[in-house]
Amino acid sequence: MILTLPDLNAVAALGRRIAAKLQPGDVVALSGDLGAGKTTLSRAILAAAGHAGEVPSPTFTIIETYARTDPPIVHADFYRLDDPSELEEIGLEDYREGAALLAEWPDRAGGFAHEPACLSVELENGGEGRRAIVEGGSAWHGRMP
Repeated sequence: MILTLPDLNAVAALGRRIAAKLQPGDVVALSGDLGAGKTTLSRAILAAAGHAGEVPSPTFTIIETYARTDPPIVHADFYRLDDPSELEEIGLEDYREGAALLAEWPDRAGGFAHEPACLSVELENGGEGRRAIVEGGSAWHGRMP
C-alpha cells in the first residue's frame, strides 16, 4: 500500500491508524533516509497510544520505553549499531516482552520483515510532503492501518 502524506497532519493521522491496530509483540519497522519522518511518525504513534509527554529521539540512548501506553511501546533507533549482534548486548528481547516495538533503521538491527507481526513503513521525501510504502506481515492481515 502506498500512501501520500502531504503534511504533518497526514503523518499524525497515519500514526493514529497504526496505534489503533497495535498489539504487544508487533514491530513497526520504520525505514527511510535521514529526515524522512521516522521519528515524527513514531511520536504520532506514541501520542495516539496515550503518551502525553515529550518523545526524545532514541538516536543516542538507542532504546526508550513507554510502559504507560496501550500497548506498552519500546521505541528504538538502531542507526548507531555497527552489527546486529549488538542487540544481544542491549537486551532488546527483554525490552520487547509484552510490548510493541517501533524500530527506526531496522536494517542495522538485521531487519524484522521476517517476523509475521512486522509492519514495514518506508518513508520517502517527495516534493512538499512524504510518501509511505506500508507492508504488513501475516499477523497484520485484516488489521492494516
